[in-house]
Amino acid sequence: MTVRGEAAGLAGEIAALRHAIHREPEIGLDLPKTQAKVLDALDALPLKISTGRGLSSVTAVLRGSAHSRRPGPVVLLRGDMDALPVTEESGLPYASAVPGAMHACGHDLHTAMLAGAARLLSARRADLPGTVIFMFQPGEEGYAGARHMIGEGVLDAAGERPVAAYGLHVTSSRLPCGVFSTRPGPLLAAADQIFVIVHGRGGHASQPHRAADPIPAACEMVLALQTMVTRKFDVFDPVVITTGSFHAGTTDNVIPDQARFLATARSYSAASRAALADLVPRLITDIASAHGLTADAEYAPEYPVTVNDAAEAEFALQTITEAFGAGRAERAEFPITGAEDFSFVLDEVPGAFVFLGACPPDRNPEVAPTNHSTVAVFDDAALADGTALYAELALRRLAQG
Repeated sequence: MTVRGEAAGLAGEIAALRHAIHREPEIGLDLPKTQAKVLDALDALPLKISTGRGLSSVTAVLRGSAHSRRPGPVVLLRGDMDALPVTEESGLPYASAVPGAMHACGHDLHTAMLAGAARLLSARRADLPGTVIFMFQPGEEGYAGARHMIGEGVLDAAGERPVAAYGLHVTSSRLPCGVFSTRPGPLLAAADQIFVIVHGRGGHASQPHRAADPIPAACEMVLALQTMVTRKFDVFDPVVITTGSFHAGTTDNVIPDQARFLATARSYSAASRAALADLVPRLITDIASAHGLTADAEYAPEYPVTVNDAAEAEFALQTITEAFGAGRAERAEFPITGAEDFSFVLDEVPGAFVFLGACPPDRNPEVAPTNHSTVAVFDDAALADGTALYAELALRRLAQG
């Protein structure tokens, strides 16, 4: 039976695991209930399993027997496990039972698919020409869980570094269910945070000349950041800056002492990212000075650009085409402005990150609720496809040596 056929045979079990994880979402680096479900799913498989010291990660190593005289190459497969601080409104029968937490980004599918791939590959252990590391990762949503796992040794779990690493990510919109999408080079943006505090001097709103109002200066900074994007950066190496939080004052007739705002910066190259880190704080402090004020401006790096190795991206597209058919593989024309901490893995190991459509058939992918929405829905029909692709990538890449 083909890998796809075997994955289809496991679809019910994979879906049951996905639903169990979805009902009990956990946020951040500490996911004890999710970790327990993964360990139960891997129980009795011929895996060497270890758990994280500082986070609820699971690392499972499968050593093949096809090259008993030499260990063969190593491939890493990653699935993230954490949820978002969102209250679910999907109406699903297996909707979150935890107020304020939801698997709105589909990580429950990633986890279940990776556990399914562990089943498929374990059954082929005798013919497996190398070793597979299964990386079950907490804390993708802003906690840099991949970086933590790398620090705890996931890339060396098999004794030698992987020759390639692969990750999947489902999407509730844009792609029809079952369609895979990736591209060589940058696939997702770097994501950094900008923290600004403008220091003024409070006073009565009727006499602003006797105070030092931080609000107009902060507003000017927000607008100046948009101008900087269009005047300091090449349109063919774009950056995006969005201010998502702005706070100042308590009432209408009081000038506050401070104004604060928080923004996100997205970029696709190391050069643009470095330029942002230099230009943003300088712009903020210069505007503050022009108003006779001071400002604290912190540019905090978060996730690097997710860069697919060119050869590994082509290999992934070829694998999808051969295993699923040419109509199931999309070569993405442009990167996406979202960010991913699988970027930390791809900074260390050549590999590829692949998107998989999981939009339900009764919804139009172009207008369906997106990932992170309170009403996002992911179709279980994608589970067998994702499981099969994880396994196919490992089998075919190990066979290359």
